[in-house]
Amino acid sequence: MRKIGIFGGSFDPIHHGHLRPARETLAALGLDLLLFVPSGSPPHREAPVASVAQRLAMLRAAIADEPRFQVDERELKRQGPSYTVDTLATLRAEHPGDALVLLLGSDAFLGLPGWRRWHELFRLAHVAVLHRPGWDLKSGGELGEELERRQAADARAALARPAGGILLQAVTPQDISSTKVREAAAAGRDLALLVPPPVAALISDSHCYA
Repeated sequence: MRKIGIFGGSFDPIHHGHLRPARETLAALGLDLLLFVPSGSPPHREAPVASVAQRLAMLRAAIADEPRFQVDERELKRQGPSYTVDTLATLRAEHPGDALVLLLGSDAFLGLPGWRRWHELFRLAHVAVLHRPGWDLKSGGELGEELERRQAADARAALARPAGGILLQAVTPQDISSTKVREAAAAGRDLALLVPPPVAALISDSHCYA
């Protein structure tokens, strides 16, 4: 059984606020592979600013130094909105015996009841909630019930099963967002503390956020 992480997002652009939590989670959970899944038509947010080709180029440049990071283009090739449950269903069909782990920020996790067929996510994968140290998750209703029933005391032990657990993973807090990167790029500011150098070079050369 392999342990495969799934990290979705628009990645418009990818930045250190994505990369550091991904590396910390890769190490903490002992993942064999982490798939970055750029969204095609995200149903809960505005369309990306950069083109598909530009987002892919930046993503590939950002993860080139980590062989366990890979880009998965399935949502870009799918017609219609990019629903996570559909993505996980196709991944589960390809990896029937492996442990799949969906990485979500705390805000995204708390918003799960608004997602399409969200209860099915736990049948298809584990959910790793990436949160700041000392963070206390408070959630009522059906999500609170799922958390109480599925929260794993030992995350690594939970990954002996293919799916079904909720893993709370503390990550280093960073005040970086794709919006801040785009605004800094548009203003001509230095991006060195926000994105890896190859990504900064691609942004500068393409003028995609000018």
